[in-house]
Amino acid sequence: MPKPHSAAEQNYSPLYFLASLGAGGLAVTFFMYLMFWVPHPGQPVPVFEDLIAVLQNGSTPLKAAVVIAIAGIAVFVFLNVKLLLWNFATLSRFKKTDAYRTLRQTNGETTLLAGPLATAMTINGGFIVGLVFVPQLWSVVEYLFPAAMVAFVLVGIWAFRLIGHFLGRVLAEGGAFDMTAHNSFAQLLPAFALSMVAVGLSAPAAMSGNTVVVGTSLVLSTFFGITAMLYATYASVTAFSAMLMHGTAREAGPTLMVIVPLLTVLGIMMLRQNHGLHAAFDVHGAPAETLMLLARILTVQIVFLLLGTLVMLRQNYFGDFVFGSKLSPGSYALVCPGVALSVMLHFFINKGLTGAHVIDKFSLAYWVLIAVALASQWAMIALVLRLNQQHFKADPSHTAAVPAE
Repeated sequence: MPKPHSAAEQNYSPLYFLASLGAGGLAVTFFMYLMFWVPHPGQPVPVFEDLIAVLQNGSTPLKAAVVIAIAGIAVFVFLNVKLLLWNFATLSRFKKTDAYRTLRQTNGETTLLAGPLATAMTINGGFIVGLVFVPQLWSVVEYLFPAAMVAFVLVGIWAFRLIGHFLGRVLAEGGAFDMTAHNSFAQLLPAFALSMVAVGLSAPAAMSGNTVVVGTSLVLSTFFGITAMLYATYASVTAFSAMLMHGTAREAGPTLMVIVPLLTVLGIMMLRQNHGLHAAFDVHGAPAETLMLLARILTVQIVFLLLGTLVMLRQNYFGDFVFGSKLSPGSYALVCPGVALSVMLHFFINKGLTGAHVIDKFSLAYWVLIAVALASQWAMIALVLRLNQQHFKADPSHTAAVPAE
């Protein structure tokens, strides 16, 4: 657990749930190795038995990839759960302070949505752990899908309650929302939380063989996904207006790239829904359509990555908050775009380019592109280690900056 005199303990913010989220996201990046490189006949995802078959009979490079993936998943799921539990305990204490009561009356109230966001990621991570480490899981998976959907709906209700309190306050009380402090994309956090619930709810659509389960998954994931899109649209348009008038809040600079993980999560939701429509309802889509969907998503992500990097370089964000001595819990928002880019590149290369026969799987062009995804993944691992050292080691000389929202 984080040490008692760490910056995170002394200056707690709900944004520290993003530390748990980032670790969970890195576990997903390792699962991409298994998803797209390990043969898994008979089911849409690799399971324990598929991994054992590779370790017994696969080529040496594939065996090495599987071992690295299993180790990576184990390490980062453990870190994900550890930091989630720490956040719940610390948030419980934080709720008894005046700082929490003040938070509930400011724009920063939406930082509480980092809780359901990280929790939904942990549920997704738990399913990955089951696939990788539990023998014969697929024989009982149809019983797990309804339970998983109930869990995600409960997290969604939690998110809606937090959003409802915030919107009810700012829309019913004049002057309750500070537009001068809205000069970032921090207010997209509720949309990100809802999208994480949506992608979790879409998993049964891609994997279940029960038409009722698939149909329920399609409807519920669509509800949360469309709600996330609506919220993101409203929040981003109003935030751009505030940024043009007041500039981008320096400590909230990483939020400019929150569009990247938001689109990765919603893109995976769409792919899962399309697979469910195909398998359960005989609705067919061409591989080229998948390629274009992923290409459009990736284009928007690259644009916002460039925009966020430009602004943060101009404000010397990296020099102060990543490589320097200044601390901000919002720095963990930097992990999400890099993780999301890595995951989206895996899908774009494997489901898009390879699926449409633009390139051949495991060709030179394939590995050149995969190298970009791997570089993004390992850069984020280094970033997580750096941020954890800054925020969670015992060092009373460090003080945390207060996020703009």
